[in-house]
Amino acid sequence: MLTQAILDQITSHFRKMEKDVTLVLQTGDHAKREELKTFLSDLVSASDKLYLIEREDNLRSPISFYLEVDGQNTGIHFSGIPGGHEFSSLILAILQAAGSPLKLDDTVKTLVANINQPIRFEVFISLSCHNCPDVVQALNQFALINPNIQSEMIDGGLYQDLIDERNIQGVPSVYLDGELFANGKIDTAQLLDKLIARFPEMTQVEQQQALPVQDVTIIGAGPAGVAAAIYSARKGLNVTMIADRIGGQVKDTVGIENLISVPKTTGTELTGNMLAHMEDYRITKKEHVSVTKVASSDGSDTKLKSLHLSSGEVIDSKTIIVATGAKWRELGIPGEKENVGSGVAYCPHCDGPFFKGKEVAVIGGGNSGIEAALDLAGMVEHVTVFEFLPELKADKVLVEKAEAHDKITILKNVATKEIVAKDGKVVGIDYIDRETDQQQHKALSGVFVQIGLVPNSGFLGDFVETTQHGEIIVDERNHTSTPGVFAAGDVTTVPYKQIVIAMGEGSKASLSAFDYLLKA
Repeated sequence: MLTQAILDQITSHFRKMEKDVTLVLQTGDHAKREELKTFLSDLVSASDKLYLIEREDNLRSPISFYLEVDGQNTGIHFSGIPGGHEFSSLILAILQAAGSPLKLDDTVKTLVANINQPIRFEVFISLSCHNCPDVVQALNQFALINPNIQSEMIDGGLYQDLIDERNIQGVPSVYLDGELFANGKIDTAQLLDKLIARFPEMTQVEQQQALPVQDVTIIGAGPAGVAAAIYSARKGLNVTMIADRIGGQVKDTVGIENLISVPKTTGTELTGNMLAHMEDYRITKKEHVSVTKVASSDGSDTKLKSLHLSSGEVIDSKTIIVATGAKWRELGIPGEKENVGSGVAYCPHCDGPFFKGKEVAVIGGGNSGIEAALDLAGMVEHVTVFEFLPELKADKVLVEKAEAHDKITILKNVATKEIVAKDGKVVGIDYIDRETDQQQHKALSGVFVQIGLVPNSGFLGDFVETTQHGEIIVDERNHTSTPGVFAAGDVTTVPYKQIVIAMGEGSKASLSAFDYLLKA
């Protein structure tokens, strides 16, 4: 099943293995078992540190296997043939089980290690799902950190009865000890937050792990946060960055063609480049954790700010730069989260060109929705606007332009019910005509959700002044209403939410923070 080119590639990776890893395959009969056995046999041929054995071990089915090291089950299980996007999950699991470093912050490792009872994750995936590997790989690392944790990847396509029994309508779908734990697009930080809520003892972090007082602490690691971190570090300041993930929303962007001097890149590539740039400087990064509260310090220096983290840690800092961005308001319907990047998008400027010659939908009839429709009409074959209310909410001049455009159709008084996908790609929308209560289907290739942005500022409470919509109010130098606290990027009142603007604002906020420290 594995081509020679693939085997040559993984052979070079497997040279890094420090320990022997055995793949333990459940015995028994199954229509797909020989295919899986051939797949695993080819895989182990790529390294003399890899072995395959067959054993009756009471696994889910004859197409289940797990990774064993030093005679011990690592807790990493696979049910199905991990090809497609999940092939990388298997390769990473083998390498990490064999001794390669885990790509997790030490604080995260401590949190996971603090779970003191056996727990079992089941992750239902589709081999065409590009969001699923992130979840599988995170939970596999959790299993390697803590022997109390077991994580099993389950290919839903091979376990249809189980999919039907649990009424699973999208992937990834994560179960913890048999109960639904999380579904849809979810990252490591969100998994940790959910685990901490279930197991509060995870946050018992040793006090000696606390950092010294920081000059600048940056909350967020999107374009604004990364720019602020680099500019601050270049000034020789003690800098800490706290983020649920490096890259922020940018990481989910399929294509970027409006970053000046970079004709074409992707969110993944840009995120990698930003991370590599930060590695050139002394920046303390705390990834996969979040800030739950910001307050004035209880210590003798009342100018210090205290940041309380989801990990239980508290960091004192002389200044703070908030660069937490904003998230697109979601529809919350089946097929939305599961197909982000595979037909569901939130930024017409970023992703519109990828739908050239295709039919798309815009959900939302406010200014942003109609502006998106007009923008997309210049790139795609046709745009259909879906508006829940009987009338559009957009400005009259925009509505008139849209109604006059021969590539735009407007459907009012309709409720979108489901985004339909086939073979990992969006193929249409199911919606209800609210006047007749009849369900209808519209075939199309892309769905742009334009029902507003939600600034990620809720954790601040009333520590800084915000608009009624939650945007942090800043002046031209990125000062907030609280001295020593600055903000940059999409979380602020600065208009035009674009990558290049966020980078500039992050740099400016850093320079303002430096100026504040000089005068303090």
